[in-house]
Amino acid sequence: MKDDIEVLCHSSIKITDENIIYFDPFHIKKDYKDADIIFITHNHYDHFSKDDIEKVRKENTKIVIPKSMHKEALEIDFKEENIVEVEPNCEYMGDEMKFETIPAYNIDKQFHPKENNWVGYIIYINDISYYIAGDTDITEENLKVVCDIALVPVGGTYTMDYKEAADLVNRIHPKLAIPTHYGDIVGNKEDGESFKKLLNNDIECKILIK
Repeated sequence: MKDDIEVLCHSSIKITDENIIYFDPFHIKKDYKDADIIFITHNHYDHFSKDDIEKVRKENTKIVIPKSMHKEALEIDFKEENIVEVEPNCEYMGDEMKFETIPAYNIDKQFHPKENNWVGYIIYINDISYYIAGDTDITEENLKVVCDIALVPVGGTYTMDYKEAADLVNRIHPKLAIPTHYGDIVGNKEDGESFKKLLNNDIECKILIK
């Protein structure tokens, strides 16, 4: 299901459809210069990488960022008209697509405080909803997510581990789950397969980090 999704590295995701969309580009291996839209979940270096944004952006690429990051977008020369500021728990309708913001934060860790207003996203493309969770634990907000495809962090330390991520996915029950945020900075290559084994049998899982 949906061969248009790539997990390039860690939490760096590319979705190719009418638009070419990146989430948190990181460790990009070549100059693609093809992004129509770049979504950023928060400002940690492995999610907001200026060098990697430069490898995917082209003229008039739009960047979607938490409101607190407006200055950082200007510092890397995005024009005001190409910057979309977002806050948690909101819906947005642009020319390209509809999307929502879901709070992304830690419950029992200090790395991603709720008050920072960092986000995950649900985007809607051709009647398919994609949930990109960002760096988060299980929260009251993401337990209410309804989506077709869920891309969730499984590496632990800064986010859910694979057991917690599987618990979340089993409870929100998408058609397809894709593990992210492991095998590079945190977690190991086996975390994706361990996550897959814990999913309900009727939830498809794709392992895209090899």
